[in-house]
Amino acid sequence: MAIAGLLPAVSALTVAVVVGIVAGNVPGFPVAARAGIAWSTKKLLRGGVVLLGLQLSVTQVLGLGAGTVVAVLLIVALTFAGTLLLGRLLGVSRGLSMLVATGFSICGASAVAAMESVVDREDEDVATSVAMVTVFGTVSMLGLPALFAALGLSAEQVGRIAGGSVHEVAQVVAAASPAGAAAVAIAVVVKLSRVVLLAPMVALVSLAERRRSTGGGKRPPIMPLFVLGFLVAVAVRSTGVLPEAVLDGAKQLTTVLLTGALFALGFGVRIKALLRNGPKAFALGACSTALVTALGVASMLTLT
Repeated sequence: MAIAGLLPAVSALTVAVVVGIVAGNVPGFPVAARAGIAWSTKKLLRGGVVLLGLQLSVTQVLGLGAGTVVAVLLIVALTFAGTLLLGRLLGVSRGLSMLVATGFSICGASAVAAMESVVDREDEDVATSVAMVTVFGTVSMLGLPALFAALGLSAEQVGRIAGGSVHEVAQVVAAASPAGAAAVAIAVVVKLSRVVLLAPMVALVSLAERRRSTGGGKRPPIMPLFVLGFLVAVAVRSTGVLPEAVLDGAKQLTTVLLTGALFALGFGVRIKALLRNGPKAFALGACSTALVTALGVASMLTLT
């Protein structure tokens, strides 16, 4: 929490991955602990994604208006597809391209953590993707306010563009803050409308992975149970029956669970393999950030 206060772009999830990588590469780490860490990767991740649904409500999304909802759909779909294409052109592995595409188009490290369970990827791909979210989310957070000022945008326009194009929620808040509280409020709701698309995105990719799998290995489920749980959580939040105290507690627990899961994912990473992904991953992150920013500005200014 102290780190997040000093560096708003650095979420607890990012810190967890870094600490996990360090711990996993320290010689002499107890072998007995590895079984528990492996368990944490899946169980904590799934619990965290389910609870993430309690941060969203259908009413909030619909309140944005049809134009904004269409803009969000276009941003997510085109950023995802465009990043996969860019990854292919740059020679980036399919697994890494898929994780970067998910993180940049939807909700940063949380989306990466959800998608990694249904795609064929290396452990290093997860850590690399989260690193790219942090680096380029920070670039957007610092650079967009200058762009907003140069374009002379209103607080509402600032909020919509920041929410539609910046990667992590904390980064969205920081990018919109110079335009005032109204811009921040709109930005957060627009960002959460992108998060709503996490479940269908994971489900569609899981289905595609099943079709690609021709071997005798285990195939991902058509609809992972944790994704179904996420949708149920969104539905429960949308009823309005849960008090704010419960929602606040669920939000804190979500962070704890996802932090534990990403520590476990980072623990399995080997630094030498991570460094091999560096240059190409950096190029993919830069291109994908440019893409989502251009789509965010164009769609939010023309459709809303």
